[in-house]
Amino acid sequence: MSDLELHKYLPKLPEEALQEFTEWCVLEQAKLAGIEFTPDTTKLQNLIPNEYIWQIIDQFMKDRPDQIKAGLVSAMAGKEADSHGLVGSAIMVDFLALYVKYLIPSIGNTPEEAKALISEAAIQQYEKLSELADKYNVKF
Repeated sequence: MSDLELHKYLPKLPEEALQEFTEWCVLEQAKLAGIEFTPDTTKLQNLIPNEYIWQIIDQFMKDRPDQIKAGLVSAMAGKEADSHGLVGSAIMVDFLALYVKYLIPSIGNTPEEAKALISEAAIQQYEKLSELADKYNVKF
């Protein structure tokens, strides 16, 4: 298994791939955390990938019913994403991937289960990113 730290790969991908990954995180992977999110597509129409990424993340972050949990996870993901030194869309996608990954353990009953769920989420994210890298002819 390759290195699962996505922040190393995000800057190598085109904006279109980052957009697809972001969409997958909020529409598919977030379901593992019990989050059903439906974006306002009228606000996403005709946006370039960078603007699309920022808009869908903004909508997703504002749609959290448990604001206390969302705030705690957001702070943790934000601190980690900031430490990676990315800029632009890459830092937002890094933040979102971490945020979704750290929301998933809420369905675990023990610390061991939570850790296993985070590891599985990281593997799924890496696999999706690798799939998109292949699609866009990017080598990691």
